[in-house]
Amino acid sequence: MATGEPTPERESGPTALRIVLGAQLRRLREAAEISRADAGYAIRGSESKISRMELGRVGLKERDVSDLLTMYAVNDEAARAKFLEMVRRSNSPGWWHRYTDLMPDWFQDYVGLEEAASRILTYETQYVPGLLQTEEYAMAIASHGRPELATPAIKRRVTLRMQRQKILSRPGAPRVWAVIDESVLHRPIGGRRVLLAQIDHLLSVTKDGPVTLQIVPFALSGYAAEVPFTMLRFGEPDLPDIVYLEHLAGALYLDKLEELEIYSRAFDRLTVDAETPDRSRQLLGKIRAAL
Repeated sequence: MATGEPTPERESGPTALRIVLGAQLRRLREAAEISRADAGYAIRGSESKISRMELGRVGLKERDVSDLLTMYAVNDEAARAKFLEMVRRSNSPGWWHRYTDLMPDWFQDYVGLEEAASRILTYETQYVPGLLQTEEYAMAIASHGRPELATPAIKRRVTLRMQRQKILSRPGAPRVWAVIDESVLHRPIGGRRVLLAQIDHLLSVTKDGPVTLQIVPFALSGYAAEVPFTMLRFGEPDLPDIVYLEHLAGALYLDKLEELEIYSRAFDRLTVDAETPDRSRQLLGKIRAAL
């Protein structure tokens, strides 16, 4: 990148753009042999601020990026203009902005990354994965089994989940590969009618489209992985794979190579232990008939 021109990227959400921009700024800084501390000083900040910017963990200011481009000897006006346009786009609110009052910061990052992913690998032991839930099933979970008592906030939370599912019907939809424990399909979330409709939905979305579903039978349950997790993979070369682990007080984002290898191996083992996609669809049909 002799001119420092930003690498072209497909249409991405603001979270992904922020990470891509940060990675490109890091490469420019390293090529110019400038330390994070010196770069931070140049924008009236600190070494830690530069680190957060390069990791995509904070929003980018046009003034800061412009000053850094000057420091990194990126003087081509066209290249600078493209960088600053990407900065403006990375600061535009995502569609989920109107739900931020319901979402902790750590989950806002996840929704932004989920939208940018090209592949979503997910393992669930308790519920049907959120991207594959029906509205009634999601409402039963969100309302703790009392949908008739759902507050406006709970209803909006379910609406948010339904909005997230729209990524599956857009052009260039991400491929979703979901592995679930068989117990999920015997847990009467919302009652028999809601569970039947949920199973019908799983049969529908796995027939055609970007969703592959495998079911880990009871006999092999819990061996390959003990906790649910999601791995996001991206088309942009500057976006590393990310493993997302949610817990009661927040979430973890893992992107170190050794961590990714552990979860990749676990997911591979899950797909071997689970029924094949075709046999999983047959199992769905059997469970539905039994209901």
